Amino acid sequence: MGAMTHKHHETAGGESQQPAESVRFLSVTEDQAGQRLDNFLLTAIKGVPRSWIYRVIRTGQVRVNRGRVRVSTRIQSGDMVRIPPVRLPEKDAPVMPGKQRLLQLEQAIVFENDSLLVLNKPAGWAVHGGSGLRFGIVEVLRHLRPDAACLELVHRLDRDTSGCLLIAKKRSMLRYLHDCIREQRMTKIYCALVDGHWPSRRTRVCAPLQKNVLQSGERMVHVSKEGKASVTHFRVLETYAHATLVEARLETGRTHQIRVHSLSAGHPVLGDTKYGTDPSRITERKLGLGRLFLHATELGFHLPDGQWQTFFAPLPGDLSTILERLGGGQTPVAMPPSRLVPPGQEPCHPGREGKSHVN
Repeated sequence: MGAMTHKHHETAGGESQQPAESVRFLSVTEDQAGQRLDNFLLTAIKGVPRSWIYRVIRTGQVRVNRGRVRVSTRIQSGDMVRIPPVRLPEKDAPVMPGKQRLLQLEQAIVFENDSLLVLNKPAGWAVHGGSGLRFGIVEVLRHLRPDAACLELVHRLDRDTSGCLLIAKKRSMLRYLHDCIREQRMTKIYCALVDGHWPSRRTRVCAPLQKNVLQSGERMVHVSKEGKASVTHFRVLETYAHATLVEARLETGRTHQIRVHSLSAGHPVLGDTKYGTDPSRITERKLGLGRLFLHATELGFHLPDGQWQTFFAPLPGDLSTILERLGGGQTPVAMPPSRLVPPGQEPCHPGREGKSHVN
């Protein structure tokens, strides 16, 4: 007969769980309810790669209430999750991020309390590791805050986009902020440098967006009548000889929305290697721009106690340098903090409603 496997029954609480070589059963707490199974396991089992999580779920080694489940299954309070023995080859042993990356992310934190963390995300950082990346924002934060029971993305930013990024430190805050986003009770403002002269009268782009995944796994988005309704509000901040600095406020939050809406309006975001055009690349070379000029400047929402809160991420130095270059050495246009007001309370501008633009 084969050796019997030990079974441990635990509550998946705040303590870090290390990989174990025996079967364990974790009981889902009320605060953990509603999250995806893969995210639950990544928090419950420290140091395992995401690929291992996917494999044991898909092969049925992970069970919820004795039944087979999918990676995307949402767990509920009181669910019993079976976790198989964790036996990783030596090459998969967790590796610490470099000190420089840890320091860079620590310095990027603009706000933190017991339930929320706000980052001024540096450009070039993916929010999650994978696809050849050993570490993403979340993985590094888990090294910086090893005792945190929950560190989950509230929303995403593209790898090449910098600026405000929300990380929930409590499951209750994650659910609350997801509700804010779903019910359009969160205001998101970006700063973008686009090619050419954006007409000041064009203050709204309304164009449905459809996402495709190529065979390589790359995501591409285009305007299509079969796509999801998507709306972005634009405001001209400064006009230069061959480019325009615009403010973009999201009404919806589709993948690559600002980038594709800007392209559909005839003014692609400069530095965009995915959606740029030949004329925009000429402008980029003239400016010496080596990255996407898209920065999440501000976020605003009501806290659970009803107080309206805004967070501001200053424009990074490399982008400020480009604006100085455009302005002939003049100080770039100021990005005033805390201008956000709750949705529905924006000031009205009679006669300046703007035009919808649909390709």
